[in-house]
Amino acid sequence: MNTVVATPSQKRHIPWILATAVFMQMLDATILNTALPSIATDLGVSPLNMQMAVISYALTLALVMPLSGALADRFGTQKVFLCAVSLFGIGSFLCATADSLSALVLFRVIQGVGGAMMTPVARLTLMRAFDKEQWLNIITTSMMPALLGPVLGPLLGGYLTVLASWHWIFLINLPIVVLGLWFGVRNFPNFTGNQEKIDISGYFLFAFAAFALTLGLDLVGQGGGWRLFVLLSCLGILSLYAYVKHAQKQKNALFSLELLRVRTFRVGLFGNLFSRIGISSIPLLLPLLFQVAFLYSPEVSGWMLAPMAITSMFAKSVITTVIRRFGYRKVLLTNTVLIGLVMMSFALPLQEIHPVLFIPILLLLGVLNSIQFSAMNTIALADLQETQNSSGNSLISVNQQLSISFGLAAGASLLRWISQQDWLIHGNIHNAFRLTFIILGTVTILSSQVFRLLHQKDGDNLVKR
Repeated sequence: MNTVVATPSQKRHIPWILATAVFMQMLDATILNTALPSIATDLGVSPLNMQMAVISYALTLALVMPLSGALADRFGTQKVFLCAVSLFGIGSFLCATADSLSALVLFRVIQGVGGAMMTPVARLTLMRAFDKEQWLNIITTSMMPALLGPVLGPLLGGYLTVLASWHWIFLINLPIVVLGLWFGVRNFPNFTGNQEKIDISGYFLFAFAAFALTLGLDLVGQGGGWRLFVLLSCLGILSLYAYVKHAQKQKNALFSLELLRVRTFRVGLFGNLFSRIGISSIPLLLPLLFQVAFLYSPEVSGWMLAPMAITSMFAKSVITTVIRRFGYRKVLLTNTVLIGLVMMSFALPLQEIHPVLFIPILLLLGVLNSIQFSAMNTIALADLQETQNSSGNSLISVNQQLSISFGLAAGASLLRWISQQDWLIHGNIHNAFRLTFIILGTVTILSSQVFRLLHQKDGDNLVKR
């Protein structure tokens, strides 16, 4: 049993450490996108083949997150947190030294292993340091500075690439890592927990399924890619089936199948997965559209993405009011369709217009994304029992990262394949982007049908109507 008690000094610093960890993770998930064309030029590859540098990080987050709690219980929250921050720093430094795409992808995986453990372990430490009635207020306050990550990421990525070099988008992490280690050593308690046996077999089955499906999607459009896509997809589905059979017999399964018996959780989970396929590709495709098709500079591209992140942050203040007024079912059905239509609007002949005219579209997309993510995540947890909250929240977090990986792979592969079909694009790369946005927007609109499975009163226990 854990006997460690957080000191008053530690309690003052833990929320700030959590905020810093989330900020670093969110900054690093977005800072690379605007720099991809410049990195591609330096590494001698096509910008349309750079997606694995982004996918590898998101996929690593998804695959390592489930282990973070068990590792913290076994070795202590402070030890695991310091190890995570160190790995993140080492990975960041190595990324700055990469001289090939393969090396960059490998180093992004190292960075992702650290990033995957920082936030969950910091959040777990906070939950053990404070009384339960204090959690909501402290965690919400801790998250506010972290929301600046998606705003600053594209801007820093653009300006650092132009004013210095792309290497600095990784080196900028190092001073923050040093501060994190210093505060972690001085102010982070080493809580331990019940050291239950980790479901290693289930973990590897689940991880292989996610890896195979993502890699299969990424190979579409490459030489022999369709055959490998079919092979890896079949292997991934078989591995997922094997995990289901395994989880039915395993008491301490990585993710309990009992969660899927809860209808609202099931809708939230699959709604997240399918609707994010299109949504998650946008942060990758828009910088490429602006720089490859429209020939905007990296810093202009960064400014173009900032409005979307800003309105996404401020829209959170009105989400509860919107859901209280219309209900989860109507909001999710309508909002998903609107997101799809906004995505399709990028297929309009916008190449010659002034960049400022994009801003209203991006402002709207930020608001819609914020509503979508908050509504999907909360409805998934609406009807879970108290004993299911921890496992359900963990599965939702992993599902989000997996859907980001699938979306990035699907969007990039679709764009790459269309760009190779001259009979479709007639030698104009802008046409490849336009067709990609039309298809992804259509997929997003179709995904809204998942939310028809909700009942009108679902989620009423979360908001007073």
